[in-house]
Amino acid sequence: MFSCLGRSLSRAIPRCHAAAGCSIRLFGTQYSVENPPLPFPEGMAESVKTWAIGSLNQQRNLLSRAVTLLESSLPSHVEQAELLLDYVLSVRRMENEKYHPKQFVPGSFRLGIAGPPGAGKSTFCEALGTLLTSQGHRVAVLAIDPSSTRSGGSLLGDKTRMLKLAYDPNAFVRPSPSNCSLGGVAEHTSDLVMLCEAAGYDIVIVETVGLGQSEVMIDDMVDMVMLLMPPAMGDELQGEKKGIMEHADIVVINKADGPLAAVAARSEAENRRAVQLQRPKAPFWKCEVTRCSALQKTRIQDVWDICARFNKEALACGSLEQKRVNQNSSAMWSQLITQIAASCKRNPAVLEKAKELDAVMKSGGMTHRRAGRELKDIFVKDEYKNLK
Repeated sequence: MFSCLGRSLSRAIPRCHAAAGCSIRLFGTQYSVENPPLPFPEGMAESVKTWAIGSLNQQRNLLSRAVTLLESSLPSHVEQAELLLDYVLSVRRMENEKYHPKQFVPGSFRLGIAGPPGAGKSTFCEALGTLLTSQGHRVAVLAIDPSSTRSGGSLLGDKTRMLKLAYDPNAFVRPSPSNCSLGGVAEHTSDLVMLCEAAGYDIVIVETVGLGQSEVMIDDMVDMVMLLMPPAMGDELQGEKKGIMEHADIVVINKADGPLAAVAARSEAENRRAVQLQRPKAPFWKCEVTRCSALQKTRIQDVWDICARFNKEALACGSLEQKRVNQNSSAMWSQLITQIAASCKRNPAVLEKAKELDAVMKSGGMTHRRAGRELKDIFVKDEYKNLK
């Protein structure tokens, strides 16, 4: 059924913190299906067991299969995906309690990169990723590509702009379709972040779909949000807009090279003034503004130094731990809404009532708000009847 399917960081984050808390790479343990670290849950398919162990053993081909399973919307796959994710996270939690009892040790540093189309996000991800792997880190990049609202298809072309990083044995690059989800990320992005963390990637980068001011959901999945912008788009009015600007922990002006170097310097200065208009996102941090050239690979280390300093300060003051708690709670409610909506669309009584309400709304006899409430009442009543 499932076969189809830094220089600065080493100072800012202790290696055991940066490398998945208790990564297999640190302690040399290799697991097998025959001798698993924990008993497999009842009902887990044999192929899924292989993918789970392969992910823990940092085998990229098996991790890719696990990612495909987590992205699937088939009911049978959803159940197996939950078993897989719960299992690998339980193993990592067991390791963490063994080596770091009663201590919060983040499995990875999670960085979200947002920005408008054409800002050079994929090129920047490759420049940053190759820098980090050269410093001994393992980097996962989850690149969210836009999906067509008509066909549902997606080109998944971001990986083609990160070929060097994709072939790096210490990197994992995975493009994912947005499936028309709002907020710049895909429905299962947070699950994929946790899976990559469990697979021993100490830095997980999420590249959003590229919708500019609407990419706010990324903040619910990562530790730090980077807003990457091309030159000449950082006017001071940005500081007054609601959206991604107020969620950014760092603003980076990309393409600061050649004829655009002077323009990028002006954009950096304008954005510095713009962030002064914003209320600080966190008490321990004030949004930083800098510039770089991903194409020429200049000032990439400077950008990373700021990210590492942010992570160090967030960890020291307890903000990072609390943010992870809040993110888990937010993801729980999001999953509840998603699963209830899916159940409604499969419920025969709801589907029959929906056809009736479509005709009523077409004649103007009912608002969509009231129709939605009636469908909700039908669903609750039908589910309660089934429980009896």
